[in-house]
Amino acid sequence: MTDSPNLSIHRVNHEIKRRRLEVLRVTELTPRMRRITLGGAELQGFLSVGSDDHVKLMFACSPEEQVALDNPGATDVRPTMREYTPRRIDLAAGELDLDFVLHGDGPASTWAAQAEPGHYLHIAGPRASLVVPDIFDSYLLVGDETAIPAIGRRLEELPAGRKVLAVIEIEDDQERQPLLSAAQVEVIWVRRHQQDVLQVLRDLSLPSGTLYAWVALEKALTRKAKSLLLEEKGVNEAYLKAAAYWRLDPNDEE
Repeated sequence: MTDSPNLSIHRVNHEIKRRRLEVLRVTELTPRMRRITLGGAELQGFLSVGSDDHVKLMFACSPEEQVALDNPGATDVRPTMREYTPRRIDLAAGELDLDFVLHGDGPASTWAAQAEPGHYLHIAGPRASLVVPDIFDSYLLVGDETAIPAIGRRLEELPAGRKVLAVIEIEDDQERQPLLSAAQVEVIWVRRHQQDVLQVLRDLSLPSGTLYAWVALEKALTRKAKSLLLEEKGVNEAYLKAAAYWRLDPNDEE
């Protein structure tokens, strides 16, 4: 791999800007996933160059947080924040898509379940992007419903001639989504209550060539998947990114 920053995995920092965006459309993707399309004048200049970037979504869960949301800097209180991946950005059309898993609790899921055109959402970021240039022969993408936006975005950005194996844990078959790509893609859908995603990974034959691996699951599961890929599958740690997208155990701070 070359040392040129444009031809190696590298991080790009961005100026952080808060934006108040309007809900333009609401699209039901699956029974448990909803796409919210946002827009407005404040979207101009939005920049996200990494397929697994995160923006902070801000919510008011108390009157004090509402003051903080409406008047940044006026109080020491901070709004409640959650991180989400920009699924699609079209500045020419003035649109940003965010996909939400409707899991029944939490400020983001609750907001998304109730969102309608004309509602507003405050966002900030991304703070930075991890840029993975087109230098790999093949990709292994592992995640659950919360990771589908990042997986889908990466697949759409990959060119023909690349091989991709995606392992996606879902609640049931209704949560399958079409994932478009010019690359050669195989998707293994793992039903959460019927299959063990770690055993599925253990049984895999990895794509050939120089491989980039990406894992985004529940925190404890991410740790186990990372160890399995490194120790049992021989994945190069320099070409592996593992992220905890959520925590089953709120006390898991490791």
